[in-house]
Amino acid sequence: MRKVSTFVCMLSFAVGLCSGMSYAQGDSPRPFSSVGIGIKASLLGAGAEVATPLSRRFNLRGGFNAFSYDRGFNKDGVAYAGQLSFRSGEAHLDWFPFGRSFHLSPGVLVYNGNRINANASVAGGQSFTLNDTSYISDPADPVTGLGKVIFKKAGPMLTAGWGNLLPRGRKRFSIPFEFGAIYTGAPQAALSLAGSACDSSGVNCRSIATDPTILANVQDEQTKLNKDMAPFKFYPVISLGFGVKF
Repeated sequence: MRKVSTFVCMLSFAVGLCSGMSYAQGDSPRPFSSVGIGIKASLLGAGAEVATPLSRRFNLRGGFNAFSYDRGFNKDGVAYAGQLSFRSGEAHLDWFPFGRSFHLSPGVLVYNGNRINANASVAGGQSFTLNDTSYISDPADPVTGLGKVIFKKAGPMLTAGWGNLLPRGRKRFSIPFEFGAIYTGAPQAALSLAGSACDSSGVNCRSIATDPTILANVQDEQTKLNKDMAPFKFYPVISLGFGVKF
């Protein structure tokens, strides 16, 4: 009889029903019964996220990322003062297929405010190139302009990694690591210039805004930029963070 009782208790433990077994209680949280908060650094910027359990193997997680960076560069004689601005929000369903820290996380970049802006300028008398055509910036009306790169406002994403903002049992702290990708589609560039440009000898100066030949070269330059960026439809994601369960 004792052997039967022992066997029943062991079987109950296996399915989480044996009396006195606290492991099952800690490993099978009720939906929305706790909250995990974390901070992280990723290729989307510095971020914060929050998670809540749905079941033993599923969490619901959301977060926000931000990053800003300024840098100047020169292309084809045009000086650009670039500003990189990353702002994004994401939501995930974390699935722990083995009941441990490894997880697969299908999700959505619900808001993609990532963009690159660049103020363009060419000092008067300096040469620059548009669509393989050389010009001189008019000293009396130097060339200025704006370039920008924008991304789609939302996109699906898939990540995998280790770590859980809501570690099962009595653990409270975690160090989540993730990698994956977001489908953002090809980014789109836009280029606009103002001021006046002269031919390569510094004469025959005309306004960029009204000269059809220069405007066509600006448009062709923009088309070339978009063609160069066309293959980059996926944005990589790598992140490392620290979380606390409450």
